[in-house]
Amino acid sequence: MTGARHADLFMDMLASERGASRNTLDAYRRDLEDYLDYLTELGASPDKADAAMLRGFMGSLEERGLKASSAARRLSAVRQFHKFLYVEGYAPVDPTAAISAPKRGRVLPKVLSVDQVDRLLQVAQEAAVLPKASAPERLRAARMVCLLELLYATGLRVSELIALPRSAARTRERFLVVRGKGAKERLVPLTEASRDRARDYLALLEEQGKATGPWLFPADSESGHLTRQAFARDLKAVASAAGLRADAVSPHVLRHAFASHLLQNGADLRVVQELLGHSDISTTQIYTHVLDERLKSMVRDLHPMADGNK
Repeated sequence: MTGARHADLFMDMLASERGASRNTLDAYRRDLEDYLDYLTELGASPDKADAAMLRGFMGSLEERGLKASSAARRLSAVRQFHKFLYVEGYAPVDPTAAISAPKRGRVLPKVLSVDQVDRLLQVAQEAAVLPKASAPERLRAARMVCLLELLYATGLRVSELIALPRSAARTRERFLVVRGKGAKERLVPLTEASRDRARDYLALLEEQGKATGPWLFPADSESGHLTRQAFARDLKAVASAAGLRADAVSPHVLRHAFASHLLQNGADLRVVQELLGHSDISTTQIYTHVLDERLKSMVRDLHPMADGNK
């Protein structure tokens, strides 16, 4: 059996058993193709690979200048691939067991301040009420306001946000039921502002006869809804208009802002984990730097022996 066939079987398992998204599958495919190309150069196949070959592959990533985080992600894909081959009986051993991931420093997420998010929303809202704007321009601006309000209110992944059904704008509840990674459902809260902006946008969408298909954000794309790339591009334009660095603003940065601002205001880390849809608390713990600062502030302000409290 060829390495490509092994990879196809692994990808089928990810899609059918783990419910991996299209983006996740594409990322795994790219990582495995790189690894299989390396094995081909050695004249080897995945079922005959050994630890020395794995170390050579990791060394090649370093020589190509990949960051430790990117190399670690690639190793994770290869590790899962070999575990699959071993468990399913396609390979006699798992050669990744003795391979350590590249050491990487703790990378803190980019976060916008509350004032910066307010500025972003203000600029988007101003664009939505420009008197001389054409109908398509008004609809596009209203869509951006709706996207921003929903994203900052819920902390949704961008893939979850752009694929919201039109019914999300009609709900009378103060929450949404979202299907996230692995087809797992969770509840996310809605603010009054986000519900109002969603209703306003939907009304404009229907008024202009653009409410086609099941999506809240329909678009002429393969999926039928707004793409991640289009949203990110439009968001950077709003960021520039708001006087913010475009390269420092993205949908994922706003998701980080949602989590960080909740923690700054006293939310429990476990609650934030649930809202973000993280299956493991360790993923959410990247935000503990926010808690560290809050605890330092509490000690400084409340401890009887702190400066100013003596």
